[in-house]
Amino acid sequence: MKVIVIGAGLGGLALANGLRRAGIGVAVYERDPSPLIRRQGYRLHLSDVGIDALTSVMAPERLAAFLSTAHTPAPRFVRFDPMLEKSEVLEHGGLHLSIDRRTLRDTLLADVAETITYGMRLTGFQVAAGHVTARFDDGTTAAADVLIGADGINSAVRRQYLPHIRIVGTGLVQLYGKIPTELAEGMDNVFTAITGPGHRTMGVAPTRDYATCSFGARADDLPPGLHLMTQERLRSLVMDMTDGWHPLIHRMIVQWHEVFPLELRTSVPIPPWQTTRVTLLGDAAHAMSPAAGAGANLALRDAAALVAVLAHGGPLIPALRSYEQEMIDSGFAAVRISAANGSRVLGQDPLPAS
Repeated sequence: MKVIVIGAGLGGLALANGLRRAGIGVAVYERDPSPLIRRQGYRLHLSDVGIDALTSVMAPERLAAFLSTAHTPAPRFVRFDPMLEKSEVLEHGGLHLSIDRRTLRDTLLADVAETITYGMRLTGFQVAAGHVTARFDDGTTAAADVLIGADGINSAVRRQYLPHIRIVGTGLVQLYGKIPTELAEGMDNVFTAITGPGHRTMGVAPTRDYATCSFGARADDLPPGLHLMTQERLRSLVMDMTDGWHPLIHRMIVQWHEVFPLELRTSVPIPPWQTTRVTLLGDAAHAMSPAAGAGANLALRDAAALVAVLAHGGPLIPALRSYEQEMIDSGFAAVRISAANGSRVLGQDPLPAS
């Protein structure tokens, strides 16, 4: 069997690792010219779901080295008001780790780098009896038994395969950056949210070497051209928007660095579709807001589940159908939970009914 994976994000790389370990041929095609082009965030939250998935797809020694870089926060979500008075605490069960996205990506790349071709933008694919052929913008094609869309929220695979899946804005924009860990003293939780009037929110989550710090607000509360602003201008903007908040928050903003804006979007759940030799994983299928901390974990779980059904050796379409049933149910359930959490805590728009 041979598998084509479109997209070398965390889900696609985890899938490639698992397939190689299972002895299944895999070729990964990534539209970016290198793995370091796009900024998607810094710290990631891994729950039992993501940790178990990595355990199943990675070489044990590689996984052990990666886990040694992780930070273990207190297993809870804590919310403060702008004067840092505690207003909500939600305890979490299970194991939770704070890890650096770049470290995880480098770890996943280590054993599959030779399977990846960069600078390959998918323009379409064709499913025929017994195989699927991918077409790229340089005029080349590639054929395999299965094609997997692991190409994220802007998935070219999904756009052709399931054009009726809607991706909508949440009404929120977040500015992501880093602060020194010492500024996050007393906030060593899975996630800490400081929520103020007008749905303005600071989010803090330490890793081993830094704390990620985000500022979120309604998109219509922010000026245009955020991506063109200097770091100094972004800090000044957020300082003004948190006027009167606790002095510690302003010390965070003063030392906030490597800040970039990101519009938060979500998929809208749909019923199951007819299974073919093409399928999706992660954000390509069930993109969600970060309000449940589940996106990366579910992409990794999708990858592990897909490896398991492909490695089993049974008939292909029933195997993929089994994978899709679980992926659709769990993925869209998480989309709904993330939307509900985002609405309650961050002021996210309600998820459309269809």
